[in-house]
Amino acid sequence: MTVTPSACIEAQPGSIAEVMLMPGDPLRAKFVAENYLENPECFCTVRNMLGYTGVYRGKRVSVMGSGMGVPSMMLYAYELFNFFNVRAIIRIGSAGGIGPDVKLRDVIIAMTASTNSAVMQPGDFPGTLAPCADFGMLRLAVNAAEQKGVNVRVGQVITSDYFYNPQPDANESFRKMGILAVEMETAGLYITAMRAGKKALSILTVSDLVFTGEGLSALERQESFEEMMEISLETAWGTII
Repeated sequence: MTVTPSACIEAQPGSIAEVMLMPGDPLRAKFVAENYLENPECFCTVRNMLGYTGVYRGKRVSVMGSGMGVPSMMLYAYELFNFFNVRAIIRIGSAGGIGPDVKLRDVIIAMTASTNSAVMQPGDFPGTLAPCADFGMLRLAVNAAEQKGVNVRVGQVITSDYFYNPQPDANESFRKMGILAVEMETAGLYITAMRAGKKALSILTVSDLVFTGEGLSALERQESFEEMMEISLETAWGTII
């Protein structure tokens, strides 16, 4: 049994696949494993952050929760990349729609992620880092969406440390800069992958609209993101060597 220094992940050697899907919610990880993977086996239950490995179209794929926020995502992503030989992580999550034409259940592929998180200013980098997706994975995701007839939106999201932002005009400022949606993990995943020399992509479903207040229920968020999940699995399949 391999146990990480944080004691947040424990798993048998070889029980985690080289490509990982990561929803924030561990129950969504369980849903994906039970509904999309063949012969899923649970490799981790620590802190109820459930992780599973199964088979998708003949290839091993893992899925595990990341928790909410940049610090939680960065902890799990760092350990998966550095201690369990994961080559690529695909975030599958929800986001608040900001763009003027963004609608509920739209699928967004995050090409890059702006952020207000302080962890994006590391002391060892002589400048400001720009967290971005792996282009090969992004292209696979766009191709998978086109084959399924899903009109995805590709562009910039904002990764915020605030769920309840104290700046009343923040979302309007984000919209003016062409940001499609707000969420809480993508920038952390991208920068962790860049530092590790690994790959990452974030595929999101719009669960609520920031300016109108429309939104999906918790159960709908957990179980109704079929297009995002299918695109992500096809992307994972294409990423596996």
